[in-house]
Amino acid sequence: MKRCFIFSLLFKKRVMTISGLMSGTLLLTACAGTSEFSWSSISPLNWFSSHLEVSDQGVGGINQQTDMNLSVIQQGLKGKYRLRNGMEMQNGKLVNIVQGMESDQVRIELSGLNNGKVDHIDILDENIKTVWGTKIGMPFSELYDKAYGACQRTGSLAMQPTVVCAAPQSQHISYIFTGAWNGPEELMPSDDVLKTWKISRIIWKAE
Repeated sequence: MKRCFIFSLLFKKRVMTISGLMSGTLLLTACAGTSEFSWSSISPLNWFSSHLEVSDQGVGGINQQTDMNLSVIQQGLKGKYRLRNGMEMQNGKLVNIVQGMESDQVRIELSGLNNGKVDHIDILDENIKTVWGTKIGMPFSELYDKAYGACQRTGSLAMQPTVVCAAPQSQHISYIFTGAWNGPEELMPSDDVLKTWKISRIIWKAE
């Protein structure tokens, strides 16, 4: 599939740029075929790097003091992904978006105010776990006995039913659960229904 250097993402209206980092930033100036190659794969950072983990402080080497800068983020993510960046308006403010790509799939997304710090990270990479062992695909029943007091219904992240639950160990981390639900959109599924739902993404927030 062909992809241009500047394009708009459907639904979120972002203007994204594709960047590869090695000794600097590689800017593509024309449409090109999608490539599986990533500069990060030949980076020395990748030769001895361990798996990324999510903790109360952030993800890997990324935390609330990390600048929304491609080279800094690439280093904090240990050169694991091919990065692309763009901007969007949120509540009247200009927000930078950096997406970590692998096999043309978004595996991680970081955001923060323009010229600011990272304040939000969405993790979709199944290989990234929390320091407590929580990972994408883990069922609700392994973490919670009940939704009351920890979870709330949300429909803002996907077309399928979703519930967001605060991590027991950290106020900065939450888990997005998805699963089958035939009830009204505005109602929270019962605990009996939720027990088979699974984590589809992990979210870290600075505040």
